[in-house]
Amino acid sequence: MRCSSFLLALVSSAAILLPAVARGAEPKSSPAGAASATRLERIAASQRLRVCIWPDYYGITYRNPKTLMLSGIDIDMAHALGKDLGVAVEFIDSSFARLIDDVTGERCDIAMFAIGITPQRAEKLRFTRPHLASDIYAIVARSNRRIQQWGDIDKPDSVVAVAKGTLHEPVMREKLKAAQLLVVDTPFAREQEVHSGRADVFMTDYPYSQRFLANADWARLVAPPTTYHITPYAYAMKPGDDGWYARVERFVSDIKRDGRLREAARRHKLETILAP
Repeated sequence: MRCSSFLLALVSSAAILLPAVARGAEPKSSPAGAASATRLERIAASQRLRVCIWPDYYGITYRNPKTLMLSGIDIDMAHALGKDLGVAVEFIDSSFARLIDDVTGERCDIAMFAIGITPQRAEKLRFTRPHLASDIYAIVARSNRRIQQWGDIDKPDSVVAVAKGTLHEPVMREKLKAAQLLVVDTPFAREQEVHSGRADVFMTDYPYSQRFLANADWARLVAPPTTYHITPYAYAMKPGDDGWYARVERFVSDIKRDGRLREAARRHKLETILAP
């Protein structure tokens, strides 16, 4: 991976997308403080922290289809947050398409599944400082002879699949000049489009690509030769809860400082995409 350009792009992306408070500034006191204290009190009273996850995100929040056990860096970090708060953790299945509705609709107290910070999401959600960041990668069928390198993707007659609601949808909509963009309802659908030959590539990130390539012998990875579009990943909450936000921000600072985040990244082979 291209670490130096990677980190520079991360800093630039985070500076543009995150408001001052999401970059670690002290939240100003406001009437919302009472509501945020109520959330903390509610978590303490129920002895339960509700965490939204996407259970198909390998290395991040993945549910093994055979054992039904959850694993990944943000599963570990959710348990760590619950331990710091002295409460149990309840995982609630969500997705990138349902993310905003689930968080703002109070289905969970926090979403912890490496959520890319995009302008569209930042309008609706409040993000912590980033803990991970990833570039974009393409998955292509081994039988596809037209797409051999990154420069072959954005060509006439090429079809690029993305999953609805993921960060790849707006990014590729903006970046593609000649290829056709195909937006499908689920990540599984984008994979099927490439496997069947109806699409040439689907776009994903580093963690998901590692799981997919380990389980799909028909596919291969096409990586950009230089930084293409680094996206910082963070945890997301409903806006307005200053006390709750400050507590989670302190948790993110703590896990970076005391090594818990790095140890989890090492365990799940994600050290390459740790944010500074």
